[in-house]
Amino acid sequence: MTRSLCLIVTIAMLGAVAAVFLYAPTEKQMGDVQRIFYFHVASALSAGVAYFLVFLGSVQYLRTRQDRWDRFAAVSAELGVLYSAFVLFSGPLWARPIWGVFWRWEPRLTTMLITFTIYVAYLMVRSYGEPGERTQRFAAVVGIVAFVNVPMVHFSVNMWAAEQQLHPQQVELDPAMLHTKYLCYFTFACLFVLLMRLRLHQERLAARLQALLRLAPR
Repeated sequence: MTRSLCLIVTIAMLGAVAAVFLYAPTEKQMGDVQRIFYFHVASALSAGVAYFLVFLGSVQYLRTRQDRWDRFAAVSAELGVLYSAFVLFSGPLWARPIWGVFWRWEPRLTTMLITFTIYVAYLMVRSYGEPGERTQRFAAVVGIVAFVNVPMVHFSVNMWAAEQQLHPQQVELDPAMLHTKYLCYFTFACLFVLLMRLRLHQERLAARLQALLRLAPR
């Protein structure tokens, strides 16, 4: 299955890049820099899904106390931070030619940065806490509470006054642009599933190794 996913991701990535640069038309006002949009938005959506999975895994861990749910939440947080970092990197690259600056403290940018920081803190709690159930419980609580900020990123363009916004509330896309956007969604989702599968496999192997080390005679 992993090999099949790798093949699907490779084909989808090539198709997405071709669609972004060859199929989608050039936006009239922003020009070619607008093509960052397809990767930027797909990354943001993937990050939101990852953070929801952190929330789900954290709830399930507190309910069942099963380590597999703790690993699931941890890996989801890693992927969420990875995708969020790409969002925060690609956004300023897009903003500089359009807004004239790399960064402005407008609602969506600010809430995204806060969310990214919270989940980095979540990973730090897991890394620097003492191994064991106490750290896992605390991390689960943080994972649940942190998710409160995720919907704010999505709805921030509607929660603040229009004069405070730089992100538009709604955008109508050309059909070719719409097709390209959905292809990028699919591509980033496939990559997400592949990375999740690989990281969970690594974590399961690490857990088995730790169990064997505990059982080994000294």
